Amino acid sequence: MTASQPVLRFRDIHKTYGRTEVLRGVDLAIQPGDFMVMYGSPAAGKSVLMRILMGLEKADSGSIQLRGEDVTNAPAADRSIGYVPQSFALYPHISVRDNIGYPLQLAGLSGPEAMPIIERSAEMLRITEHLDKRPDQLSGGQKQRVAIARGIAKQSDLYVLDDPLAGLDFKLREQLVEDLRTLKSETRATFLYTTSDIVEAMTLADTLAVLDRGAVVESGNPAGMYDAPANVRTMALVGFPPANFLLGSVSILNGQTVLETPLFESAVELTMPIDGQVVVGIRPEKVRVSSGAHKGEGFSLPARILLREDLGGEEIVYLQTGGQTLTSVDRHTLGHNDVSDVIVHIHPSDLALFDPRGGARVGRGSDRGQARHG
Repeated sequence: MTASQPVLRFRDIHKTYGRTEVLRGVDLAIQPGDFMVMYGSPAAGKSVLMRILMGLEKADSGSIQLRGEDVTNAPAADRSIGYVPQSFALYPHISVRDNIGYPLQLAGLSGPEAMPIIERSAEMLRITEHLDKRPDQLSGGQKQRVAIARGIAKQSDLYVLDDPLAGLDFKLREQLVEDLRTLKSETRATFLYTTSDIVEAMTLADTLAVLDRGAVVESGNPAGMYDAPANVRTMALVGFPPANFLLGSVSILNGQTVLETPLFESAVELTMPIDGQVVVGIRPEKVRVSSGAHKGEGFSLPARILLREDLGGEEIVYLQTGGQTLTSVDRHTLGHNDVSDVIVHIHPSDLALFDPRGGARVGRGSDRGQARHG
């Protein structure tokens, strides 16, 4: 493998069970030293793809290149990948030390040769004091650390972690995310990590890949994908709370490209030619709420609060305006007053336009526009 080659590349991976197409043409490349997080819903096909990568299942079609070589049909034992499955899968009758060392035993390493590797893996995951215990003497978080330590004990240049924190409570997940950050910096290996938790994904990822309906919708820098998603499914899936969407239409009026929605009209800037229906996306934090008049630029729309969810430093506000529902993230500008009638403020430049047919981004709102109250 040369320095410019990906450590791992999926090419057009397809997998069908009965009449259900689980993977429908997965294409993805992972560069050396990257910590890639694959994010998607529990039914997106992440675990199936990981099992195909590990050689535990076969794809119906497509290929896998690992370190520059085709391993599509290679036995699992020949792929040299450190693997942490979704379940702990610990052997209950043997010690933590022996659980961590089991992959080394399969690789033919004797006790004296394996011991420093086991102890180093345990040290990295902060479970050294538990090495002589059995799994049934550990908490859920400790068991998960053992599973991760066993995976990294294989000493590979590529580690695959398949949703390893699923099922743990929030505090344990938070602690283990910090452990994984440390692990990433200490090993300098390449990681492929799957999760259905978008906060976890955004926290860990150097590169984020969004798997939706069996295909990779988009991959890249997490912040860049959040700020400027190239696909409507990326905007829908990446971020919490989820983005707002309106249906609109684009037309040419007096030589200017104009967007019309049920709430407002705005001049828009297109990056791809489109004439007709579009999907308009707005991030919740870009939907600002106030109890009084707004003197700044953009649209000001009367709205009614349907529900407020207080998260401490901010609250999620669910609104209705012009027959449409919108979600806003408000940093307590409304105070704790029991208000129901408010003003919603949206700046045109915060609008993202997508083609409803293929989902590709086609443009954005411009600074020139006027509100039309619904």
